[in-house]
Amino acid sequence: MTLTEPQVKQEGRRPRQSLWVKVPVGLAVILALLLAGSGLDLLPGLGDVFGEKTTDRSGPALLKSIQDMSRYEAASGNFQVVVDLEKDTKFLPDAIRGSRMLYVGAGTVGSFVDLGKVAKGNVTVNKDRTAATLRLPHAVLGKPAIDPDRSYAVSKQRGLLDRLGDFFSDNPNNEHAVQKLAALHIGEAAKDSGLSARAEKNTTSMLQGLLHSLGFKQVSVVYG
Repeated sequence: MTLTEPQVKQEGRRPRQSLWVKVPVGLAVILALLLAGSGLDLLPGLGDVFGEKTTDRSGPALLKSIQDMSRYEAASGNFQVVVDLEKDTKFLPDAIRGSRMLYVGAGTVGSFVDLGKVAKGNVTVNKDRTAATLRLPHAVLGKPAIDPDRSYAVSKQRGLLDRLGDFFSDNPNNEHAVQKLAALHIGEAAKDSGLSARAEKNTTSMLQGLLHSLGFKQVSVVYG
């Protein structure tokens, strides 16, 4: 009897030892998930140990439509803006709920003259076909196009709830808001840059050179 009693006591203690083993493992898993959701990199180079691999399984691009263009792209401007976007929540500190992002947005804006809107009455030629007058619409600005290769986030600050939300979101660290704001500021800067005037000047030079090569000696281009 004396030999079996210690065995019974040891068998009763095994579940307690396994419990002490499971608790740290569970905490380690939870900690790893939180660190992954927060975007922290406490152990540089750890990702190489797991052999992370990226595979592109995208399908072929499909042609949806074709549109004939009658506009002359006469000028293009390159712009850059630093966007500082901050979102706060009432009655909650920024460490709990809030975000701030510094984003460098780079993009281009084109300016064009729509030659398709020129009617027959807007082009006059003298009898000798030596002089011509063209009345064209004013140049307009195109939509700003953000260049992803030259745009990047400088810093990101997020509260605890925002980090948890990014962890459970399908699109964490969404930069759509700052990209849209960058495009807005670039578009406003293009209006004050004189890009449209430069486009009209280049269009005039192009048409004068073309008509001079056709035998016209005097070519006048009027806008508006």
